[in-house]
Amino acid sequence: MGKDVLTAIRELEPTFSKGQRRISDYITENYDKAAFMTAGRLGQAAGVSESTVVRFAADLGYEGYPEMRQAMQELVKNRLTTVQRIEVARDMLSGPNIPEAVLNADMSKIRHTLEDLDREEFRRAAAEISRARSIYIVGVRSSAVLSSFMGFYLNQLFPDVRVISQSAFSEIYEQILHIGQGDVLVAISFPRYSRRTIMAMGYARDKGARVIGITDSESSLVAQLAHIKLYARSDMISFLDSLVAPLSLINALVVAVAEHSEKDLEGTFAKLENIWNEFDVYEKYEQ
Repeated sequence: MGKDVLTAIRELEPTFSKGQRRISDYITENYDKAAFMTAGRLGQAAGVSESTVVRFAADLGYEGYPEMRQAMQELVKNRLTTVQRIEVARDMLSGPNIPEAVLNADMSKIRHTLEDLDREEFRRAAAEISRARSIYIVGVRSSAVLSSFMGFYLNQLFPDVRVISQSAFSEIYEQILHIGQGDVLVAISFPRYSRRTIMAMGYARDKGARVIGITDSESSLVAQLAHIKLYARSDMISFLDSLVAPLSLINALVVAVAEHSEKDLEGTFAKLENIWNEFDVYEKYEQ
């Protein structure tokens, strides 16, 4: 469905029943909260039954309520401040239900990421990385942990892997100054999208490098600037960004890159084991 929820509601509002109007009024005035409610919870807030909410989603043109809720989340998640996230979380999470709510939500994100994965784009991304002259990885703020993780493992496979550190705009440009044809920039960003990441992508494209974007939505600037786009579900939980699905996707991508590469993995890791043993990198346990 191309239209956002609020636009669809405005266009169909004259046809709504009394119950549907209650739902539309609540969503219009509280869409930041409604986007993270179950159908039952939204029904209670609007004063209608859960089945009325489900029918409302279908009448708007969605396949079901989960699709409508995802559309509402796409509408708001890049607009919410951290304080607003916390306010939303109070309605979603409470007391002993927190572990179940968070872990079940993360499992759902991984499942949907797998279902929506474009296998050809994934294959192209692995191929581009495996044959790149130099590999640059940029992800700042909460995405920095993802870029560091990816860089740690790719650095064990390739001689020139550079993780762009979190720094000022000018310093990021300094770190990618020599990027060019034959190189790959992997850009990782999720709401709220980082302007520094977007600027780095534009610079890399201008210099002739291939850009791989790992993000959450085709409407994001990351997807619009990337030559190859990989999507992972990442929704907000209180003041946290859930990065479980993006991390799982990156895991898969690193494994695919290793498989695609013609390097002698056994030989590489045999050398690393010798180094780790020589410098006592890992704790040894007596049998």
